[in-house]
Amino acid sequence: MHASAALSTSLLLVAAMVGCQSGAKPDMKFSTAVANPSFKENGPRVLFDEAHHNVHTGGGKYKPFVNLIKNDGYRVTPNRKPFHKETLAGYSILVIANALGTNERNDDPAFTEEECDVVADWVLGGGSLLFITDHYPTGTAVQNLAQRFGISMCLGVTEDSLMAPDPSDPTSILYTWENGGLVDHPSLMTIYGRTPQERVHRIQTFTGQSLAGGREAIVFLRLGPAAVDKPPQPTVERQGGDVLVHVAYGDPVSAEGRAQGLAFEFGAGRVVALGEAAMLTAQLSGYDGSPFGMNVPGIDNRQLALNIMHWLAGPPVELLRPPS
Repeated sequence: MHASAALSTSLLLVAAMVGCQSGAKPDMKFSTAVANPSFKENGPRVLFDEAHHNVHTGGGKYKPFVNLIKNDGYRVTPNRKPFHKETLAGYSILVIANALGTNERNDDPAFTEEECDVVADWVLGGGSLLFITDHYPTGTAVQNLAQRFGISMCLGVTEDSLMAPDPSDPTSILYTWENGGLVDHPSLMTIYGRTPQERVHRIQTFTGQSLAGGREAIVFLRLGPAAVDKPPQPTVERQGGDVLVHVAYGDPVSAEGRAQGLAFEFGAGRVVALGEAAMLTAQLSGYDGSPFGMNVPGIDNRQLALNIMHWLAGPPVELLRPPS
């Protein structure tokens, strides 16, 4: 995802993403083959949400992610209904990627309060949630669901000038062991890799927001001392039948120690929360066709996607707690 100062949306296109790169498309040439699938048969059932004006769907920009996990043995079904207890029954993992509201700014609640209760109760009972947000307006649109899990979001955009691989774009951030973005913790061994071959060393994000969790949440993509959050300042302009949503960003505030990746147990279930969406799929820029996402050479995002799913599908473990 790439932020911009102002984008045009149509009243008929309520799912259009403010700040999302126009014309980006999934990179279908990116290899999603898995040599040794984690599940040979009867893999975990995954429900991929497409019912809440999601920017990313399993048949759209997140198709490379869906193909990858299918090749690892997961059974993926798209969800096109509001969340009810019956909707989630029989599934092990729920994926929600960049749900949006339906107002002109796309920032009103994507989920009803009843839906938030259903999802929280389902995770408490043993379900696993991969909860993916991004820069404005996605955080604002899913804020009521995030609060059910003790997750706070900056809601705007996050920059880190020291951890950016390209100094001209501080919204794209590289997390490594050397810069402190990847953090050793025994409970995160699965997310960082179950074996030396699965170990991740370089994870890149592509314009998102920062997150913070409750006491049980463990950071696995940690922002550095130079990181800042910029709050959104959207305005709406009408031109004939079109609506222009202008997004400016306010004065920066420190985001040191906050995260773009959190993992925690919630009751009998598990949650992984991400503050940026492009990191787990493979896309081609609508501007110049360049790769952004797990198809960028020299990064380990593809393996991270598999590792996150391994952890979400894993056997029950002792409740995660930060080391004392």
